[in-house]
Amino acid sequence: MSYPFSHYEESANYITSRLRGFVPEIAMVLGSGLGYLGDTVEDPIAIPYGDIPHFQVSTAPGHAGRLVCGTLGGKKVAVMQGRMHHYEGYSFEDVSYAIRVLKLVGCTTLLVTNAAGCVNRDWAAGDFMLLTDHIKIFLDSPLRGENLPQFGTRFPDMSKVYTPALQDIARESAKELGLTLREGVYCYFPGPQFETPAEVRAARILGADAVGMSTVPEAIVAVHAGMNVLGFSLLSNMGAGILDQPLSSEEVNEMAESRKEPFAKLILSCLEKL
Repeated sequence: MSYPFSHYEESANYITSRLRGFVPEIAMVLGSGLGYLGDTVEDPIAIPYGDIPHFQVSTAPGHAGRLVCGTLGGKKVAVMQGRMHHYEGYSFEDVSYAIRVLKLVGCTTLLVTNAAGCVNRDWAAGDFMLLTDHIKIFLDSPLRGENLPQFGTRFPDMSKVYTPALQDIARESAKELGLTLREGVYCYFPGPQFETPAEVRAARILGADAVGMSTVPEAIVAVHAGMNVLGFSLLSNMGAGILDQPLSSEEVNEMAESRKEPFAKLILSCLEKL
């Protein structure tokens, strides 16, 4: 399905009507383990995705499926507690729909997190990675179809998807907190199956440090709409074939839970500096 601009406007107008004059500046898409940050927003206004015209509903386990607007880290935020994934049956335009809506609501920056498989053999599960670039060579682009010039140009530049100045803020925050922050390339796979050992080896050869099933569609659309982007991965497990053991969602969730406190401190420190 290709959404007309009027659909984005209707969604944005509904959210704006619920916010009663509050204008968020930073859109946050929180992956596995960090959704609870939406519950710490001050003066929250929570809007279930199902109430917003034309919005899709997240079905992934652990995703609350609501938009929480308010103040976090001293900044006006719109927190997505749960995201849509292509593997749920949604198109890439569905997956990234909310980003364009939040741009219309007033957000100029996207802060996005995910849980990812570690491809870099010199790193370990539990590490945090700052996204410096990504690889997407599978399936369609979220920009496929008629271009909406209200958001951006037909052929957007992707030289600096993840804003360099925001990366500097992340490095400063990690240093202040005494956290090791890896920096690397995220390779997008559509899922929902975990990658095979051969796919992990291929990703490594292509220059990837991590593999995952989210984030990239949202980042592409954000850049198209002229937003700044800051992205992080929690390396929740080693990629398939690196260790002689099967992968499971339980392993991902357990690591996300065990590392959520330092991850949250890093995100909040960055927010305060944005």
